Amino acid sequence: MFRLVATISAIAAAVSAHGDHQEPIKAGPHNNLWYNTLPGDGGTQADSVFSGISTFGRIAYSPCLATEDVKYDIAFIGAPFDTGTSYRPGARFGPSGIRQGSRRLNLYGGYNVPLGANPFNSWATVIDCGDIPVTSYDNAWAIHQIEEGHNSILMREPMTNASAPGPSKKGKTLPRVITLGGDHTITLPLLRSMNRAYGPITVIHFDSHLDTWRPKVFGGAPTHQASINHGTYFWHASQEGLLKNDTNIHAGIRTTLSGLSDYENDGYCGFQIVEAREIDTIGTEGIIKKIRDRVGTEQPVYLSIDIDTLDPAFAPATGTPETGGWSTRELRTIIRGLEGIKLVAADIVEVAPAYDTNAELTTMAAADTLYEVMTLMVMNGPLSEMSKKGVDAKEEI
Repeated sequence: MFRLVATISAIAAAVSAHGDHQEPIKAGPHNNLWYNTLPGDGGTQADSVFSGISTFGRIAYSPCLATEDVKYDIAFIGAPFDTGTSYRPGARFGPSGIRQGSRRLNLYGGYNVPLGANPFNSWATVIDCGDIPVTSYDNAWAIHQIEEGHNSILMREPMTNASAPGPSKKGKTLPRVITLGGDHTITLPLLRSMNRAYGPITVIHFDSHLDTWRPKVFGGAPTHQASINHGTYFWHASQEGLLKNDTNIHAGIRTTLSGLSDYENDGYCGFQIVEAREIDTIGTEGIIKKIRDRVGTEQPVYLSIDIDTLDPAFAPATGTPETGGWSTRELRTIIRGLEGIKLVAADIVEVAPAYDTNAELTTMAAADTLYEVMTLMVMNGPLSEMSKKGVDAKEEI
């Protein structure tokens, strides 16, 4: 009986320790067998890389939608929705797949060599809030759930510099939110949430598709709800005034069109286009320059990444794959080139693990891409500091 009680105590201690990876396992008759850190400057994980509950990069988990007590600077939240998909469904399993693909991100400590920073060991409190509970039976209600769930996470005081002025509409500093999709329809309710916090916002959009199609062109739209899908959400965002005029940009585009009028309509929606094939002539540096010239560094920016930006050779598990895309290395290089841009939130979408290889190529690519985004956010400092830098820059000019 004593051994059973002792074993149960050890298990309870281990579960408790997992909630805070910095805490060593202190109790139990076999505590000398456990370790609470991994090698590296920032190794703070209590579990080995292949054990424990799946969170993004094995960061701490908190059920944020069930409590408002927890504070953070960067929060990950899942939106498991895929009933706005036109071709292959399955992205509802994207959040869990991306988390699985991220498990080894800090295996050696988490230090990002190209960017010279460790997002797992910095000023920022980063947590995984789990998933928004999204219905698969009613798209209108699901989109409402996503907007309200995201806004609940977004509109709280951050852990760092909560009282300092920031770039939001009310002049407050807010945490950053990274959303794991889900098909690309989720970006519409996410932009609605962002609009409540920041007003019309600049968007950097990585994708092989425009996603600004008019509903009568994309799918015919027999009903209003059918008109909101993963090919039309930016058209709706433009109609609703969610996008900041003439500061938005697509990168990686290589889709077929209904005609050149699709490009004209895209311009009306406020976007500039960088074709995927341009990388052959201007390289990654040219792509980065076009993006930076378009969006600048002063206004808040929302970053939306469709995993089909990557060629299917690197990311086969997606709803609408298009050949002729960028490599994982090229995309990560371009993302790193966004350093200094005021990223206030991001999403990655269209990861459908059912179509992946056994080697988890797509989920790992998605996780690694978000690792770059997360590092950029950490490097930029709290949004209060970025807001101050923007003021200083204007004063110098």
